[in-house]
Amino acid sequence: MSMSVDRETTSFRDSETQNNIRRILESCSKLTEAEDFLESENTVTELVKFLDSLLDVVLSDPDNEHAEDNAFEALSEVHQYICSHSLHQEVVDALSFELPKAVSKFAGISSRFLDTAISIIDQFIAKCGPRDMLSILCNTLGYSSKMTKAANYIVPPLTGLSKVFISIRRRQFEQVKEAVPIILNVLKAVSLESEEELENVFDRAVEIANSIYEVFIKLQERDPKEKLQALLGLYVLQCLALVSTSISFKAPSCHSLVLRLSQISSYCGLSYLSLLTTYNVEIVAGSIFVEDEDDYMGCLSHVKHGAALSVVWGHVSEEVALTAKEDLIALKDELRNIQIKRWQAIGTLKHVLSFVNLPWELKKHAIDFLLCITDGGVSRNYNDELSEWSSCMPSLFSALQAVKMVIMSAPDPELRKKSFAVLKGVLADIPISQRFDILKALITNTDSSSMIAIFIDLVRREMHTEICSSRSIVKNVPEIDNKAYPDMSFWTPSVLELVELVLRPPQGGPPSLPEQSDAVLSALNLYRFVLMTESTGKTNYTGVLSRSSLLKAYNEWLLPLRTLVTGIMAENKIDYDELSVDTVCILNPLELVLYRCIELAEEKLKQST
Repeated sequence: MSMSVDRETTSFRDSETQNNIRRILESCSKLTEAEDFLESENTVTELVKFLDSLLDVVLSDPDNEHAEDNAFEALSEVHQYICSHSLHQEVVDALSFELPKAVSKFAGISSRFLDTAISIIDQFIAKCGPRDMLSILCNTLGYSSKMTKAANYIVPPLTGLSKVFISIRRRQFEQVKEAVPIILNVLKAVSLESEEELENVFDRAVEIANSIYEVFIKLQERDPKEKLQALLGLYVLQCLALVSTSISFKAPSCHSLVLRLSQISSYCGLSYLSLLTTYNVEIVAGSIFVEDEDDYMGCLSHVKHGAALSVVWGHVSEEVALTAKEDLIALKDELRNIQIKRWQAIGTLKHVLSFVNLPWELKKHAIDFLLCITDGGVSRNYNDELSEWSSCMPSLFSALQAVKMVIMSAPDPELRKKSFAVLKGVLADIPISQRFDILKALITNTDSSSMIAIFIDLVRREMHTEICSSRSIVKNVPEIDNKAYPDMSFWTPSVLELVELVLRPPQGGPPSLPEQSDAVLSALNLYRFVLMTESTGKTNYTGVLSRSSLLKAYNEWLLPLRTLVTGIMAENKIDYDELSVDTVCILNPLELVLYRCIELAEEKLKQST
């Protein structure tokens, strides 16, 4: 008995929903045909509210199959109504402004809702024309900013736009140019949502790229054709960056999307070499958007990352490189042989390493690629390339900073080891006369004691190499040949300023221990090395042996540090907890080197009197 009542109630409700939809749609038709546009708008609003109410019931109780079926019947009723051949154009126009938004909200429920929403939008495209629907669908996309989870919502309008683009017959470039920033901004906004939802989104984004390419192929006029090709390149690179950060590196869909984007990229004249060396986002965007360039740069914020990732993905997958029509071996050889191009490539690849949201797998492949072009027997000609150094220096310094961050934060020891090899390779590529300044800048822009210690140790190694080279030359040439001395860029008073930076920080007082123990130990070792080397060689390149320098080091660096270390050691030897034992173990080697430095300074001070 109760089951029979339930069936009758369900049938009644289903009928009630369908009747409501039909009543509202018929009312809209009559009012529009009667040119009562105000009431017609009110009726459209009523329709949207009714659809929203059905959606709310489904979302509030996802397991309620009846509510879902009810909502689907309502959407199907709308679809059937829009498909009617007898429907007046004025009615279609009235519904076209709001219904794409209303039906797109249902797309996340299931595939049947998604397909129906797309079919409804397809009908509007067929009946309203592509130019009108371009504006309407862009407006539909813009509405996504009001939603907390918009990934599923934007799939129908994105699908519609891919069809609209290829249907536009006039001023194609101008129309696409207006839509692309809106699309990219929406893609960027939803890129942090769940991966399952985003696969469908980026599939449609790639379809849009294919549609733009179809438009490009058909264009005849040279200027808009070239601009559309450039715009497509920007779009593809931005999408590639978003795909790389949003979808798991190991997911088959990620590699599939990258393959498709790489193929389109090859149609845009974007070779791997040009992307790494000469591609300038600002110049390309400026040629497209002209006076509005600044307004549109926000939607292109990851194009530089996409340019670097294009090459990294080619390094990851031979299939991707082949799809992009690229020869990775030839590319690496060219970068190894031409220093200025190598500098430019390093500056571009830094965007992968500094991209916070990028998976470590891609950063690892970027490091591997950098290792290929910087390690071993690469061609270096510092004299010829010195004139180019000033233009590349800021980007190379940023690249070193990015490599530093990988060394500090990579979870894999092997990746940290390779990153350190890249760091040394890039430093070796920098003209010797500029290398000390770069290392000093890295030290002053680093908070990590361990990294400061590593950089100071690299300074000491450079100084050791220079002095050994100097003595070797002097031993084998006549005394009168003063020009035989190699560059001694590191053997200057600046090296003592570096030591002071650590042992007597700019903010005053001795360094913080044990927190800064790695940096302090490295600075003490550098000071000891310089003092002993200058003494043994009877030189004073750095000024370390001058009495004023010795007094400053002794009174301002070493003695205050001894007081601090002695106090901390005495305090921690009283306690026997784990922290105290660790502190003593950390400071033991530092204390030994400190006392040796004090002995050397006292000895040299006695000799200077």
